[in-house]
Amino acid sequence: FFFFFNQLQKDLEEVKELLTKATRKRVRDVLVAEKHKLELEIKNQPLPKPKDVAEEEKSSLGGYTVKINNYGWDQSDKFVKIYISLNGVQKLPAENVQVNFTERSFDLLVKNLNGKNYTMTFNNLLKPISVEGSSRKIKTDMVLVMCKKKREEKWDCLTQVEKESKEKEKAAYDTADPSEGLMNILKKMYAEGDDEMKRTINKAWVESREKQYKGDIPMDI
Repeated sequence: FFFFFNQLQKDLEEVKELLTKATRKRVRDVLVAEKHKLELEIKNQPLPKPKDVAEEEKSSLGGYTVKINNYGWDQSDKFVKIYISLNGVQKLPAENVQVNFTERSFDLLVKNLNGKNYTMTFNNLLKPISVEGSSRKIKTDMVLVMCKKKREEKWDCLTQVEKESKEKEKAAYDTADPSEGLMNILKKMYAEGDDEMKRTINKAWVESREKQYKGDIPMDI
């Protein structure tokens, strides 16, 4: 991390130095754009913690850590809101509920709740968020994470991974051959269905094949 951070700082210093020497407008424009890009990248890097502080924080956790997988979410024009249920969280000191934001991620740490620590991490958020405008609220048996949208637009899902997963699934059914698309849907229903659903699909399939063999299915003339 320190090596990467130092490299960014050195790149920025060199770009600034080149800017003082550049005279051509086109060259200056390129250098200014690169300067802004580097400054933004440095700003979004998490600040390194002194070793003693990191060790002290680690030792203060105690107990064991539970990864949170269950949550609910919705959105308004300005915020994406993630709801995490945690019984008794409102009884903790406020500093025991920490959320760190970057432009495309956040991680939650709840310390010493009934002798356990709870964590949740979201990487690769679907769209950029404002670090300064984002926050968390502690409610009865719940933590609400408020991610401030950089642009007021609708999010179809929370992360880039979810979006890619949905697109792959959609592509599997959007085939050129409608019958192939139907077969994919039936296969999915069969794989995810209970025994009753599987019996129903099997019966319909057998009856369909029998009709084809008997020539009962009418043909267009």
